[in-house]
Amino acid sequence: MPKHWYAVYTKSRAEKMVDKLLNEKGIDRYLPLQRVLRQWSDRKKWVEEPLIRSYIFVNIANDREYLNVLQTDGVVKFVTFAGKAAKIPEKQIDNIKLLLASEEDLEVTPEKFEPGMDIEVHAGPLKGLEGSLIELKGKNRVKVELEAIGQSILVEIPAVYLRKK
Repeated sequence: MPKHWYAVYTKSRAEKMVDKLLNEKGIDRYLPLQRVLRQWSDRKKWVEEPLIRSYIFVNIANDREYLNVLQTDGVVKFVTFAGKAAKIPEKQIDNIKLLLASEEDLEVTPEKFEPGMDIEVHAGPLKGLEGSLIELKGKNRVKVELEAIGQSILVEIPAVYLRKK
């Protein structure tokens, strides 16, 4: 039976714990993490934080694995569409991995944007990434939208790296 990616909503700040528990259960999962410099009153420190808060992705094939995920501490629910767990296209998971591997500065926002020109990155470390071109704060950025969970990932890309799709 083929496996499919699904988004799972977790309790607040429970993403890493859920990732660990799913790993212990042998569930194929992906928690996108990014390094962020955090400031405390007495120091600064680099920490790994979830790219998309309260979400983790699971790659499962059957109802047994589905129930196993739901019965994991910290899991709230699967993200659903029309009453069924929403499948995430593998290409979208690959795009997130590509973005994180590039070590570009990323920004995640639940904000919805007006549809723009469909583009593809044809040069640079993000070559092959597809998304929509938007303009924010006077800078060109590529928007990659995970439609099934209503989140957007923004990354700055030089305009010369882009072409119409």
